[in-house]
Amino acid sequence: MSNGFETLAIHAGQEPDPLTGAVVPPIYATSTYKQDGVGGLRSGYEYSRSANPTRTALEEALAAVEGGARGLAFASGLAAEDTVLRALCKPLDHVVIPNDAYGGTYRLFAKVNERWGLHYDPVPLGDLDAVAAAVTPKTRLIWVETPTNPLLGIADIAGLAQLAHDCGALLVVDNTFASPYLQRPLELGADIVVHSTTKYVGGHSDVVGGALVAGSAEVGEQLAYHQNAMGGVAGPFDSFLTLRGLKTLGVRMDRHCDNAERVVDLLTAHPRVTQVLYPGLAEHPGHEVAAKQMKRFGGMVSFRVAGGEAEAVEICNRTKLFTLGESLGGVESLIEHPGRMTHASAAGSPLEVPADLVRLSVGIETIDDLLADLSQALG
Repeated sequence: MSNGFETLAIHAGQEPDPLTGAVVPPIYATSTYKQDGVGGLRSGYEYSRSANPTRTALEEALAAVEGGARGLAFASGLAAEDTVLRALCKPLDHVVIPNDAYGGTYRLFAKVNERWGLHYDPVPLGDLDAVAAAVTPKTRLIWVETPTNPLLGIADIAGLAQLAHDCGALLVVDNTFASPYLQRPLELGADIVVHSTTKYVGGHSDVVGGALVAGSAEVGEQLAYHQNAMGGVAGPFDSFLTLRGLKTLGVRMDRHCDNAERVVDLLTAHPRVTQVLYPGLAEHPGHEVAAKQMKRFGGMVSFRVAGGEAEAVEICNRTKLFTLGESLGGVESLIEHPGRMTHASAAGSPLEVPADLVRLSVGIETIDDLLADLSQALG
């Protein structure tokens, strides 16, 4: 099979059904499987928590598009993240995390796993010296988002991979914002890729899911054991929808990027916008690294406004085509106020986001309609 991204997304793990010739993997809505004698599994399936053919198709496709050894699909992105921590860490271990991590990731560390005995330090991951200074003899993982949510920070994946491996740690990269179409962390030295497949991979705001892709078979086996033992797996219907979304990821991401670039042009010229956060801008501090490790700069745009929190909230309330809502990466454009919505759990912490910040998930609608909506909302 060709190694082209779109070819892999459409065909990897998705051979036509040998019985019927169906070109789309069926939804195997079954919990258990007939065994050919005691201990004699038919095609390796026994119970759908352990494996399900629809989920297997998704997992093989995800591994192919990320260039990994093993893909695993979960019920949510956070279920995938927690499986990494339980599989690879133990009490008193230490993890370096971004100082502007997604609020749900921060909550997982600060409110769930810290009680279990896992230590963490938020660090500006764009500063390799700061990361090196934060590493301890107990550091097991360096946890990366690039671009970050919602400040669109950029981290040097290759540099962090070298740093992690030099100190005996593993590099975990949350690739949700970029998607495997725009960025391939495993090729840059990462050990594990994390996705909220709810976002760009699924792409239609109709399914919640998560994924892990391991760069080595050994790490993949560790994660797979805990996936089964912990049980937060993707169901067959969710796997089917996510796989359907993955097939069109390439063409959708091109349109997301096209539209985001036009939105950035509008925002940078607007007098009521004080700062635009987008790695495609030459003045973005991570622009050179992003240009090196990303195919394009993505569909996520954040900006800050004159007038502070009250004005940011009002802009969110005034849009008509940009839907006020959490999540991101769907075909429809979304707008949100991170401080009160997706990142409310980080309020009062070192990861608190600016109150005057607005985040956009730029969809694939007609760009002139999106620009007109933003213009009227900005006033």
